[in-house]
Formats: sequence, structure tokens, C-alpha cells
Amino acid sequence: MSSPLGDKSKAFALEIIKICNEVKRSKRESVLTNQLIRSGTSIGANIREAFYGHSRADFVAKLQIALKECAESEYWLELLIESEYYNDSAILEQCVEMKKLLISSINTAKKNMK
Repeated sequence: MSSPLGDKSKAFALEIIKICNEVKRSKRESVLTNQLIRSGTSIGANIREAFYGHSRADFVAKLQIALKECAESEYWLELLIESEYYNDSAILEQCVEMKKLLISSINTAKKNMK
């Protein structure tokens, strides 16, 4: 199943994997990158799962989990960038954009539940 949110989250996850591998190789940092790879790839997994939810409430619940993972990823990215392990903030901007999309999707789905 393809959707703009699903596509964006998958592209984000692939970028996170590349970044984490790069930081691990070049900076020998693994604590932050291990956390980021878990949360950054979990976003898309929860979005994909949402599309196969049992109900609208299940759909919203999975998107809310994806939102939490996105917020966590934002935190790990901020730490990587501010600690100068990684210096390209474009991925952080991507994360913030995905967070906004998730919030919008959750709000729309909740309105449609009424």
C-alpha cells in the first residue's frame, strides 16, 4: 500500500539508516545512533501497520505511536547535530515535516471518527 505519508516515512527510514551507518563508521558513536535507528525506522512501520488497523480508533492509535517515535527521532537527531557527530540539519527538517504530517493526519482521522 502506497501513501504520501508511507512513502515519506520509508524514505526517512532509509536516510536514517545511511546516516547512522556513516556516523558509526566515521565517529565510532553507537549509543545515539542505535537509539535513532530504532525510532527512525519505527515511524514507517507503525504507519504501515495503521493502514491495516481493525478500526478507525486502531488507525489513530498506530499513527499516535508513529508520532511518538518521530518526536523521539527528532530528539536523537538534535543530539547528534548539536554534539557535532553529524552536521547536516536537512534530516532534522525532514523529521519535523513528518511530525507535522502525522499531527495533521491524526487530527483528520479523529474528526472523521465523529
